[in-house]
This record gives sequence, structure tokens and C-alpha cells, in this order.
Amino acid sequence: MVRDVDLEVRMLKTMMLIRAFDSNLPTLYNKGLIQGSSHSAIGQEAVATGACLALRPEDFVTSTHRGHGHTIAKGADLTRMTAELLGRELGFCRGKGGSMHIADFSVNMLGANGIVGASFGIAAGAALSVKLQGSDSVVLAFFGEGALNQGTFLECANMAKIWSLPVIFLCENNHFAMSARPEEMLAVRAITDRAGAVGMKGVEVDGMDVGAVFDAVQAAAARARAGEGPQFIAAECYRFEGHFSGDAMAYRDNSEADEWLKRDPILRQQRMLMSKDVLADEDIKSMESVAKSEVDEALALASAAPFPDPGQAWEDVYA
Repeated sequence: MVRDVDLEVRMLKTMMLIRAFDSNLPTLYNKGLIQGSSHSAIGQEAVATGACLALRPEDFVTSTHRGHGHTIAKGADLTRMTAELLGRELGFCRGKGGSMHIADFSVNMLGANGIVGASFGIAAGAALSVKLQGSDSVVLAFFGEGALNQGTFLECANMAKIWSLPVIFLCENNHFAMSARPEEMLAVRAITDRAGAVGMKGVEVDGMDVGAVFDAVQAAAARARAGEGPQFIAAECYRFEGHFSGDAMAYRDNSEADEWLKRDPILRQQRMLMSKDVLADEDIKSMESVAKSEVDEALALASAAPFPDPGQAWEDVYA
């Protein structure tokens, strides 16, 4: 599919910003600045970027414990996001949620989630709300292949199909559920087979190709808006770094990682734009510098913000 050049450049800039943000996590972790745990999505930037840029601003997303890329691609404020990681009151959850619970309702990002598969219900509920209101918005639920074994997927996907809800289930198959391989944990041969079990057609896409993800999500969103019910996309990608900051990755073979590194989604997009004479080396270097500057500026502003007052400990909770 032919896409606008400006969109292709925007995709690259977004992926580079996500990479710059997540690349800074080990430093923050080692300095003891991050409150709680954090999970980078280095290598998976194309899925977050392609999916979110294919959506409309009024569309919704739900995320996972590895949700920084989703949040950035949906347009959330980088400073408030950084502040949340640092446990500062300026954060989206007033510094009390941390990396795994970032949400920004102003851009319809309904939240990351520390419980594997827990966002299925949030996505289905939001899609039901959208349908009852007569809106043509859609809801996209990001999740990893490990979440497919959670009972909530079957329950929510089945209900979404019965009620023909405008929800897109987007599986980021990064080949590791912490350290477990999908072929060892999934009884089905193909991830899309799980969609077929509840009557949904599953589409497979190269999750290292931002344009391919964009096209797949755009088409799925069009079908959902047209009343065709829930959609399922399996995006094959790869997590370049550990499951969490400090993960030694003893379960992974380096030669395997080397092959995936050759398909780095950012380098792939750069090469494509350079081959079309849209960008030159100096443009790429400038974009990298801008991305790093944005991350550094957000960190400086977030670091200067105060921690929440201890007296607020029991605020913003349900029970």
C-alpha cells in the first residue's frame, strides 16, 4: 500500500522516540530512580507505532506491562509519563502507579496493566460502551502471546464476537513470555488459531515492519467501524532486551538475537526512506538527536517535580 511520505517519516520519528525513551531505562534503574519495575519494548517499536498511527484520535487503546511504546505512540505527554516512572506527583497517576499502570485518558490511552491479560476486559467493556453510544470509534487491545493462555481472552473475545463489538485484539508475539517460548506454552500451531476458536478471522503480520502493521490495523479498524465485529491481528516481533531491567537473558541464544537485529524496525524504516531519497544520513542523525533531547528534557522536568505527599496514600483507590 502506498503511504504518504510525511506519515512514513512520522512513523520513523515515533519509533526513534520510543527507542530513546526505553534505552534510558537501565540508567534510571541502576541509579535507583525508577519506582518499582519497568519493561522495555526495544525491538517492538513498529507494532506500537504502526498500530496507534493507524487509529483515529478518538479511538481507544489498552496496554500491557510493556506499554511505554503504546503510550508514546498514542500521543501521551512524555514528561508526565517520565514523572510516573520516577514516582513524582506530576505523573499521570500522581506517581503512585509506576511504569506498569500508566494511563492518559486525554488521548484515550486506557492504561497499562501489571496483570497479564487483565486489559482484555477493559477493552471489551470500552468497546461495548462505544457501541451503546452509537460512536464509530474502535478499541485496540495490545497483549503479548503469553496472555493468550489467560481465561480472560476466551471470555472477552467470545463476548466481543457474540455482541459484535468494535475491538481489535493485537497480539505482540515477541517470542518470550518472560522466558517461555510460545511453542512450548501454546497448544495451537498458529497464534491466529486462537481467534478461529471464537469465530474471528486472524491476520498475521510482520511486526518488524511498521508499514505492514499500519496497513493491517487500518484495515481491521475499517472492518470494525463497518459493524463486522472484533478483529484479531498477530504481529510477529522480537524483544531485543531482557524481560525487565536487570534480566541477564540466559534463556536466549545470541545467534538467534543477531538474526532478528538485522531486521531492526527502525533501521528498516531508515533504509527505506533513504533509498527513496526522502532522508539523508544527516537527517537521521538530527532525528536521533531530537529524540534524545526530548527524553532528556522530560527527565529533567520530571526529576524536579515533587514526590506525592504521604497523606495522599489512600486517595485514588477503590477500597
